[in-house]
Amino acid sequence: MTKTEIIAKVAQETKVSNASAAKAFAVITGAITQAMKKGDKVTIIGFGTFSVAERKARKGRNPQTGKEIKIAAKKVPKFSAGAALKAAVSGKAVVAKPKAKKAAAKPKKK
Repeated sequence: MTKTEIIAKVAQETKVSNASAAKAFAVITGAITQAMKKGDKVTIIGFGTFSVAERKARKGRNPQTGKEIKIAAKKVPKFSAGAALKAAVSGKAVVAKPKAKKAAAKPKKK
């Protein structure tokens, strides 16, 4: 699915124009990008987490010449799929975890 197809789907489902859907898409991707540029994690519950990973400097080889080269350290984007997305892709049903109930405060005996 391409960016254009996603925008068309959002416009159709929300009954807004393609221009409005494109603007919303740009705002969302821009916000994720800005947060990641600052080194923040972006978590979308039920979908996944976008984060920044740091790769250390290392040695590599030029495949054409076989000569050893230095590869500089850099930051790269990383995505970890959430449980609901993994389950949807694999076709398994999502099992909701029961929420823990807080015990009611009992009055103290005097």
